[in-house]
Amino acid sequence: MTCRTMRQVLQRRLASSAAALRPSVPEARGHRNAVFSREQARQRALYPRVEKIQVSLQGPGLQGTQMLMNKGMSTPLSCARHLTEYHVTNSALALVDGQPWPLHQPLTHSCTLSLLTFKDADPALVNQAYWRSCAALLGQVLETAFKEDFTVELLSTPEVPVTSGAFCCDVVMDPQLDSWSPSEDTLRSLTRGAHQLIHQDVAWEPLEVTPPVAMEVFSHSRSQQLEVEKMAAQNPKGTVSLYRCGDHVLLSGGPLVTRTGLCSQYEVTAVHSLGPGPWGLQRRAQGLSLPIQLQAHHTVWRKLRPRSAKLIEVPTPTEEAPPTPTEETPPPPSP
Repeated sequence: MTCRTMRQVLQRRLASSAAALRPSVPEARGHRNAVFSREQARQRALYPRVEKIQVSLQGPGLQGTQMLMNKGMSTPLSCARHLTEYHVTNSALALVDGQPWPLHQPLTHSCTLSLLTFKDADPALVNQAYWRSCAALLGQVLETAFKEDFTVELLSTPEVPVTSGAFCCDVVMDPQLDSWSPSEDTLRSLTRGAHQLIHQDVAWEPLEVTPPVAMEVFSHSRSQQLEVEKMAAQNPKGTVSLYRCGDHVLLSGGPLVTRTGLCSQYEVTAVHSLGPGPWGLQRRAQGLSLPIQLQAHHTVWRKLRPRSAKLIEVPTPTEEAPPTPTEETPPPPSP
């Protein structure tokens, strides 16, 4: 009993020391921004001369359209600006040679290009990017929701399908908030914070980086560094994707849509406790949103909201099960 008490006291002291060494939110954001900007400038400097690439547009009314763009400088959004205002305001994602591509990411080779919208015949890719973007927006709001009074550390953004009824992100809050439970007023306050970013119409700037760069970006967050390691291991290229929205830099497991202004109806509906984890008490924040092109009547919204507030169960990776004995691999003989 005495040993357990001593261990608990030591853990509290270590946690207090770590909290004392942890930078403030503005300091951490400033550091992440500085590293992001430095790496962004380095990558842009890889194209000192203007080289032309040929972009072949695909899609309704665009078949056969060819554009000469600048290698490493022009983006799918640059191409959209050579078309119509409709393409600029409604495009949310692109396909480059058939692969999902953020609208703000520079083109590096001659390619085919399709501009995707929420009203396409098959909007699955756009919808998933939108869901991912809404979760990124929620994480950004939570990080500064308590000003500098309490810390909020982002853990991960579970990749959940749109059919789950809600997007979500996982966080750990300051230990002083372990007994905190969000009220409806708190949820409304978080929703207002999201709408402020939506009305600012801020771009999600993409940047593909190597793990050492991402580790430096998140040098103040061991949990995010572990996410970097996991994402890099899952990516055949060994890189990870960062995004910047205003002064907020985040990791993303997939492409985001072009800007916050594409969100319209948006509501933070719940913050659930998931229990203790390696970084503290884990919580899952959830919300519901629809893009500006697909708004729902308030009666429909009221029906969707209760489902979005129910805890989303995200399956955790399980260890690979041992192979089932077959004729080719007979079971070991009994002792």
